[in-house]
Parts: sequence; C-alpha cells; structure tokens
Amino acid sequence: MSKIYFLDDRDPPWFPNPSLCDQEGLVAVSETLGTERLILAYQSGIFPWLKMGEYPLWHWFSPDPRFLLFPKEFKISRTLKKAIKDEIFQIKIDHNFREVMKACANSRRPKDEGTWIEEDMVVDYEKLHCLGISHSIEAYHEEKLVGGLYGLCIGQSFFGESMFYKMPEASKACLAKLVQLALEHKFHFIDCQVPTPHLEKMGATAIPRESFLEKLKVSNSESPKISPWNKII
Repeated sequence: MSKIYFLDDRDPPWFPNPSLCDQEGLVAVSETLGTERLILAYQSGIFPWLKMGEYPLWHWFSPDPRFLLFPKEFKISRTLKKAIKDEIFQIKIDHNFREVMKACANSRRPKDEGTWIEEDMVVDYEKLHCLGISHSIEAYHEEKLVGGLYGLCIGQSFFGESMFYKMPEASKACLAKLVQLALEHKFHFIDCQVPTPHLEKMGATAIPRESFLEKLKVSNSESPKISPWNKII
C-alpha cells in the first residue's frame, strides 16, 4: 500500500503525485473539502469520496484504471432513443443544481450502501456552481424533476460525480444531452471515475491511470468553451 497523506487545512492546497499510488488510488485524507482543494484535485486527476472512520475524514482517490466515456463512443439504446424522440422529458441545464445533488444523495445505492454526498459536500459544490465550474443536467416530466446528473467542467472535459432517476431513462436522457454538448464543444472525455455495468453498456471504457493523466494534461491546457451553461438550449 502506498503512503497516504493528511492534507492540513492550514497549508496551501496540494496533492501528492497520483502516479505514485497503488491501484486502489487512495492518495490523501482531509477534514474538509474546500473549493480551491476541489479544483486542484480534479486538475490533478483526483476526486473526493467517502467520509468515514471514528473521526470522519474525506478520502481522495485516483484509481487505476480510470473509467472514461469518450463522446464519440456513446451507445444509445432503443428505449432511450424512443424516449428522446417522443420528448418524454424536458431537459434543463443548471436550473436547480442543489436539488439534483440532494436527489443524488437520497438515491438508493447497491447493497444499501450509504451516500458519500454529505451536506458539506453539497455546500462546497454549490459554491463551485456559483463560480460556473460545477453543473447539473436535469430531466423534468410534467414539471417534476425526475432525473439528473451533476459534475464539473475543468479544462475541456467533464467530470461526472453522480446521477439519479425517478423514471426509466431519465438520467440516461441527461447523459445523452451531456454527450451532445461534449461533441458540439469538442470535450476530450467525460470522466466516470470507476467502472459500472450500465455505463459500460453505454460505451464507457477503462484506461490505465497513466494514460488518463496524459489525456487530462492536454485537457487542462485548454479553457472551457461553454459559458454560461444555463443559456444552452
């Protein structure tokens, strides 16, 4: 197991080199998140996950391999294609970011796992939302929020955090909209963090961490081309 660092809030934001971590990818722990630390984390190929222990700490990960969705490789099912064609959902962007995060936090997880989306996480990601960095894509049916996803746009890529649905195909319709934006604005990738069966069916693939970090470096060298997100139709 590689060395795990404690990030002291009294120090300027920093992270160890994720290339030196083991496959699990736990690089550091901290008592808080913080917007500056979060931005640096995603720029470094690291994301926060889990708050646990007798004295709960945030755990920061950069797993190997990394699960990415390249926009051109997105696979759309017949049921999703029909839902989009029939305009079952009204898709909105950045209309209710906090509600999407809260819905993701309350969404059921496999094997009754608890959520990692704590209230302090909602607060800090909402601050990033106000800065135009974190975004939500939302699906509405009969004016009710029935699905959505949220994540961050850093450089020329999108870093997905979580998604939820209350109607079949709702979250997938949001992902389809994200892929559409990614293709139109030439995103390098959509980060899905770790493998899941349903994202694999939709075209996401695992690549070695070193390859991901190289792609991330290129993406970070470019500025986001969408601004502001809430004006997108």
